[in-house]
Amino acid sequence: MIRKIFLLAVISLSFLSCGKSGDLVPSVAVAFQADIDNPSLAALKSPGGAVIIKGYGVAGLIIYREPDLTYAAYDACSSYQPEKRCAVTLDGNSLTCTDPCSGSKFSLADGTPVKAPATRALRAYNVNVSNFEIFVSN
Repeated sequence: MIRKIFLLAVISLSFLSCGKSGDLVPSVAVAFQADIDNPSLAALKSPGGAVIIKGYGVAGLIIYREPDLTYAAYDACSSYQPEKRCAVTLDGNSLTCTDPCSGSKFSLADGTPVKAPATRALRAYNVNVSNFEIFVSN
C-alpha cells in the first residue's frame, strides 16, 4: 500500500512540475558564421546597429552591436506566445524591436521586454568575433 501511495505521489509531482512548456521560445541548434565585412551585416559597423538574419533559430537571428563595440544576439521569435512564432521587427532607432502580433517591445541591449504584454526576455545566443568572422551559437 505504501508503495502505491509513493508511486502515486511521484507521478502527481512529475505532472505538477512540468508547468507550461509552451511559454518558452523553443531551443533549437544555432550555428551562424559570416565575414564581419559581409554587406548584409553593414549595419553592425556602427554602435547601435542591428540586423535580422533569416533562416536561423526559431524565427530568425537578431545581431546587435553594443555601444561598447561588443555584440549581442537573440532569436527573433517573440517571447510572448512563442508557439505563434511571431518574428519581431527592428524599430527605426535600433535600440528596440517590436512583436507585430502583440505590440510587445524588447530592448536590444539585453533582450528584456520594455513594453507589455511580454514578460520574458528574448532567447539570447553566444557571440564571438575572431579573425574578422562573427560566430553566433548556443
